[in-house]
Amino acid sequence: MAMDEDACLHRYGLHPVDAGLDEVRGLLRVHIRLEQQAQGDGDTELMKLCCVQLFNACSLDDVLLIWTAKCASMDSDCSIDIQLLCGSGLARTKAYLLSECLPEAEAALQGLLDCVRVAGFEDFSVEGHSAQYAAYCTP
Repeated sequence: MAMDEDACLHRYGLHPVDAGLDEVRGLLRVHIRLEQQAQGDGDTELMKLCCVQLFNACSLDDVLLIWTAKCASMDSDCSIDIQLLCGSGLARTKAYLLSECLPEAEAALQGLLDCVRVAGFEDFSVEGHSAQYAAYCTP
């Protein structure tokens, strides 16, 4: 059976740990590839949930994976909030992206800075965003 958003939420919850995090990353990579091949082939709602789960893990190592998911297609760009890059906080995420010498890190940093400039991070906090996603994802 293919994993959908409900099955993923049931299996891993909003705060997966250890092997569950690796499985979420793998699932996200599969749907990124599908979505990059043809818009609509990947499940963008599932991709968003995976990004929320990684956001809640607060690991800087997931920032570029989340960015890649966001950039997979126009649908995923609209579905995946740029704030999901910042599970470790805005300042730490910006510092991390500055330290990475990769074109995708540069693009992600520019996307963050553009969003900050247009007030996309007013009142941002990791805890507050996590609570918003919990309310959105659970019935």
